[in-house]
Amino acid sequence: MSTSKRSMVDMQEIARLQEIARRTRRLIIESVAEAGSGHPGGSLSAVELLVALYFHKMKHDPKNPRWEDRDRFVLSKGHAAPLLYSILAQCGYFPVDELKRLRRLGSMLQGHPDLRTPGVEYCGGSEGIGLSVAIGMALAAKLDKKSYRTYVLLGDGELQEGQVWEAAMSAVKYRLDNLTAIVDRNGIQQDGLTENIMPLEPLALKWHAFNWNVIQVDGYNFEHIIDAYYRAEDTINKPTVIIAHTTKGKGVPIMEWAPQWHGQAPKKELAKKIIEELGL
Repeated sequence: MSTSKRSMVDMQEIARLQEIARRTRRLIIESVAEAGSGHPGGSLSAVELLVALYFHKMKHDPKNPRWEDRDRFVLSKGHAAPLLYSILAQCGYFPVDELKRLRRLGSMLQGHPDLRTPGVEYCGGSEGIGLSVAIGMALAAKLDKKSYRTYVLLGDGELQEGQVWEAAMSAVKYRLDNLTAIVDRNGIQQDGLTENIMPLEPLALKWHAFNWNVIQVDGYNFEHIIDAYYRAEDTINKPTVIIAHTTKGKGVPIMEWAPQWHGQAPKKELAKKIIEELGL
């Protein structure tokens, strides 16, 4: 695997990101337990992917969320809102205490992302749409001669939607090298294993066939993730997809590889026990 010199990170930076990831997992568990509903499994699986993006790679300004030259992030798998909210709160877009109001009536933190929330670029909800929206943002940057990049996080289950592949063709047609799609390949969707419901493999070859630049990474290795983001930025005339191999419910043993935790919140007592036992 080739490595960009710009992607080299020292151990101190990795330790910093790992601590943020640990804290993010705690916030996810606490917020969904407080709400009594939410999606912990798919939020936990993609923690490192967003930590590396928001705290190391992406250009953004919590003090000016609508900064014209900011990089854009689209959460296509909108049910992972507890993850995005936990990241945005730690970045300073709104107070961390606001996470306790997740899914409450009138709260800015709805069950799926809402544009009322500072830092949110896209009202995620229906699966399969986020890539199309991200393509619009990336194409706008090209037309306006702007240097910002657009990132979109896709669930692997939503790759069963036909619109995703129509969008994939469009991104290549317009040579959107300022677009990076990230697939959270945790192998589980709402009703079970992706390969039992509608098989996706050979997934990398499918993206190759659509003429995307394809990078596969361990979704928990910060060095690999950061390197992939820089390699995507160095790619010319075609979009990049990063297939991140992950585990549903990562970091909480009772939730790992367990489809029932896709949309089930732990009781407060269980959440407290998880946090204490795992040192989160």
